[in-house]
Amino acid sequence: MTSRSSLAQKSVGWQRSLTHLLGGLICTTVLLQPLAGFAQRPSGNRSRLNTITVSFTPGRPANRFLPSHALGAGIDGHDKGEADRQLKPANVEAMLSAGLKSLTYRLRTELAVDAWHWNPQGVWSDTGNKQGYWISDGKVNAPIWASYGYRLPRRGNTIDQGNNDGYSRLDDGDRENFWKSNPYLDRHFTHEDNSLHPQWIVIEFSEQKSINAAHLFWGTPFASNYRVQYARFDDTSDIALNPTGMWHDFPGGHPGSKSAQEFNGEVFLRLAAAPIKTRFVRILMTKSSDTAVPGSTDVRDQLGFAMREIYLGQLDGRDKFHDEIQHGKDRKSQTVMYVSSTDPWHRDRDLDEGVEQPGFYRVFHSGLTNNLPVLLPAGLLFDTPENAANEIRYLRARAYSFERVELGEEPDGQYATPEDFGALYLQWADAIHAVDPKLKLGGPSFQEIQPDDEPPAQRRGNSAWMKRFLDYLSERGRLHDLAFFSFEWYPFDDICEPVAPQLLRAPNMLTAALREMERRGLPRSIPWIISEYGYSAFATRAELGIEGALLNADLVGRFLTLGGDQAFLYGYTPSQSQRDQACTAGNNMLFSMDDDGDISHRFATYFGARLLTQEWTKPGEEWQEIYPATSDVVNGKGEAIVTAYAVFRPDRLWSLLLINKDPKHSYKVQVRFLNEPAGSVSTFAGPVDLYQFSSRQYELNDNQNNPYPIKAEPPTHTLVQSDHTSSFELPAYSLTVVRGPGPGER
Repeated sequence: MTSRSSLAQKSVGWQRSLTHLLGGLICTTVLLQPLAGFAQRPSGNRSRLNTITVSFTPGRPANRFLPSHALGAGIDGHDKGEADRQLKPANVEAMLSAGLKSLTYRLRTELAVDAWHWNPQGVWSDTGNKQGYWISDGKVNAPIWASYGYRLPRRGNTIDQGNNDGYSRLDDGDRENFWKSNPYLDRHFTHEDNSLHPQWIVIEFSEQKSINAAHLFWGTPFASNYRVQYARFDDTSDIALNPTGMWHDFPGGHPGSKSAQEFNGEVFLRLAAAPIKTRFVRILMTKSSDTAVPGSTDVRDQLGFAMREIYLGQLDGRDKFHDEIQHGKDRKSQTVMYVSSTDPWHRDRDLDEGVEQPGFYRVFHSGLTNNLPVLLPAGLLFDTPENAANEIRYLRARAYSFERVELGEEPDGQYATPEDFGALYLQWADAIHAVDPKLKLGGPSFQEIQPDDEPPAQRRGNSAWMKRFLDYLSERGRLHDLAFFSFEWYPFDDICEPVAPQLLRAPNMLTAALREMERRGLPRSIPWIISEYGYSAFATRAELGIEGALLNADLVGRFLTLGGDQAFLYGYTPSQSQRDQACTAGNNMLFSMDDDGDISHRFATYFGARLLTQEWTKPGEEWQEIYPATSDVVNGKGEAIVTAYAVFRPDRLWSLLLINKDPKHSYKVQVRFLNEPAGSVSTFAGPVDLYQFSSRQYELNDNQNNPYPIKAEPPTHTLVQSDHTSSFELPAYSLTVVRGPGPGER
């Protein structure tokens, strides 16, 4: 979900290239002696000491940040009544004790293919029938404790990222229902040629099918020019990019000027003389009939394209048609459909109680904001610009504190093309800035940004998506409307794979992803925000074990070192374990709760968060400096086994976060500060505080179906006198903070 004050100061790390950030003149050196072969240096290095070096130029850190701004967490929508249980006063108090000050509000409606009634009070475009296009009331009225998503009866996608309990109207077996594209992508609203925003339907079969015929039942408006195409590829994320050459026309798949109106909306096409085997078929629509049903008075009714039902298969030797599409009114019984966009038209009866958002009053009066600006969302893919504008009008009228608004959420997960998202983004920006010209807008809150394995020139993925989106804004002179970049970070989908190797890969994965975005032209002059982070988007035991705490700390340290502005932990509210795959159960959460909403357990991620907010950094509103770290404590692949992140705090103490990702072995650590320009080497200048969190303090049970801690103690704290500060032990799988006075000059 997503993120958020002098921006010039807070984005200081992105003013320089990432390569420059990793260089410098003064070094903080940590010498580590391995106790086991897991961390032996690569062959050729005969030294018994392993070294972590933090390099910097005096007075020029890699990044400066305010912990109260940079270290945050998010709250989200859930099933009806969940907010009442999760946000009980006692739970809020526990959440605040983690020390994560800034807050982001995630928008589940956007993932569920729902329109968002952020205010239950509002007006329908068709008021008499309580249906049409919704605009929530922007005036100050009764407190909003809860708000809801509304299902879209013109939905085209089979799958969604919410509860995934909806279905496509394209193959539901009911020709009275229909999918319709988003009217806000028509030239009437975009003020540009419709050829820039063709709409499409993609059909995905579970296996290759032999296709040579299509039976289409168009709605109103229908396509007066369209193509039927096929493709062979593996990654469905490529659907949003649709690169040139990916799709191929069926020989008979371009009926030209053949009008669906001639056949009362029903068209039968012989696509090829001989069947073509394929898993993917696309109907690409380039020109609309611009017609509406009789009696329509809303221009949006005649914009875009509508389809009632699709049948796709082959004609046999007797010209008998065999349909390969499964039709049904739930996602499990129908062939998977993807669409370019969806009309946000809906009805009062389409309330989705499975998508309840905490109301604005509840959020801003809960204490969770810490009186700091909240990163807020506005619905975009399944909403109207007027509804978003009224949201800002309402929030300003109530004097709620916010400075950044994220437009939409996870457009990559909804298969939106960059140009379509850009067209909507600019309409929403115009509507919102008419209310508040200075408000910072951003996004797109990608669900992932990891680059694919292709050579750089051939990579698709979200870096290619982002380049096209940036080009769209730039070509219209509107790049300034993107005031921040946000993305989610859940690095591991393979939750049944061994955890330890994943922890070793994690920080370099983040670095590579950000460098790829930078290579594609994403400006470093705007803040970069991790709007959600956790071990995986799927439930896994590692999220509840100490591994989750290690990954979170490593991620935050690396992101801030690379100049990141804010990072929001996901799983702030108490929750319960769940199972996505047979091998494991878990959840991204700090706390578990029982059926009454009372907190049952505190997980390793909670204790890890407190280490970062209370001990590694100095709590408060003071600027802190972080210095990049490199390590030669590596495995044979060059992956760091022990990572380190050094912060110089406003109390003039050096604070070193050390993460040992070896699951079995501990290491002895000697800390030394190397001032390269001066040629001097020193150690801590006095007693140091040593905080440690490992299996000595935390242990999960052995129950794979219901993991919970059987030991959950806070990190240990030891005051180490100056004559004993030359070495420390890092336990296996541990977080350590070493804090004390160091070299005075910087």
